Amino acid sequence: MSSVFRTTEVSDPAYSADGLQFITVKSPALKRRADVCLYVPKTEKPVADMPVAILLHGVYGSHWAWALKGGAHEVLQRLIDEGRVPPMALLMPSDGLWGDGSGYCPHADADYESWIVDEVPLVGQENVEGITAASPMFIAGLSMGGYGALRLGAKYPDRFQGISGHSSITRLDQMTDFVEEDVSSLDVDEEDSGSAFYYLEKNRAKLPALRFDCGRDDALLKANQELSAQLEAAGIEHDYREATGGHEWSYWHSQIEATFLFFAGI
Repeated sequence: MSSVFRTTEVSDPAYSADGLQFITVKSPALKRRADVCLYVPKTEKPVADMPVAILLHGVYGSHWAWALKGGAHEVLQRLIDEGRVPPMALLMPSDGLWGDGSGYCPHADADYESWIVDEVPLVGQENVEGITAASPMFIAGLSMGGYGALRLGAKYPDRFQGISGHSSITRLDQMTDFVEEDVSSLDVDEEDSGSAFYYLEKNRAKLPALRFDCGRDDALLKANQELSAQLEAAGIEHDYREATGGHEWSYWHSQIEATFLFFAGI
């Protein structure tokens, strides 16, 4: 099978800790190299069409954040070992590394949206035996990554079976509270105005299973409450939760378990 990527570099498992691998490809969508952190769970036997969860990081971070700050792979492996979720792989990509955060949106010079939706799944398929075009695909993220998961999961409902957001930015203009760059120039669809709700409502008839949560001490709590209220008013099924915590890794580490359990129940 020919590769969509001109070059691919994969870390040597002999030197990788905790079963994590790091992959760098030359991305056609970004027109430069891009990184993905990969975790394939330990299983007693090979898994055909292994489910895949794409985890999107927040501003300032990169492909390593969910694993090396959030311990997402350790949470997943524990749940698998306990028999609470089936084996699934994790693909944890960088957002493309534009400024403080790309928003996972198209830009004039690079398509950070296509990188996630079109290319990241192919990184898994080309490098992991068991990940195929038939593998169920899920998408989740935190903060800016929560925005990416909500927007992309809803915009491309045929690609994903489940969506989960933690402490999510719900409108692109909220990025100004976190980044120094001018996000008004991002090439989002004119009709959606950068709102996560737009595609959730537009594609409501075929929307993937949806959940999201926010900490009660998080500055984005009101935005998440408003999104839940919008969805409820529109009659769109979703699971919204609040828990103790703020906009911080201790909260996201504790809540990623809920995402894996949700995906397992779909």
